Amino acid sequence: MTYALVLLAIVVGSGWLEIAFRTRVLRRRRRWLATVLPVAAGFLVWDAYAVSQGHWGFDPSRILGVTLPGGVPLEEALFFLVVPTAAILTLEAVRVARGWRVGDEADPDGPAAGS
Repeated sequence: MTYALVLLAIVVGSGWLEIAFRTRVLRRRRRWLATVLPVAAGFLVWDAYAVSQGHWGFDPSRILGVTLPGGVPLEEALFFLVVPTAAILTLEAVRVARGWRVGDEADPDGPAAGS
């Protein structure tokens, strides 16, 4: 359960940012999926390969015991979704708190002059 508890701590530690700072990371599902899934898929393939070759393993006493194809524990797959999401939530919360714009928000002052 150790691995699952660490993931839960990460969710609790960063999940509140979605609400408190209105980051809208989780509301923009397509953007989140386009950001996280390609990287998660690559790391899952890498992990499955490393496990199959005996280069990488997981302590059975620290995981739930549910394994995906390739011998990758469920917690490891969730890690590749939870940790990047926490990082994005943190980055977006800092951006919102600092007032940094990245160009995809509506202009609070209306359309730019000359457009």
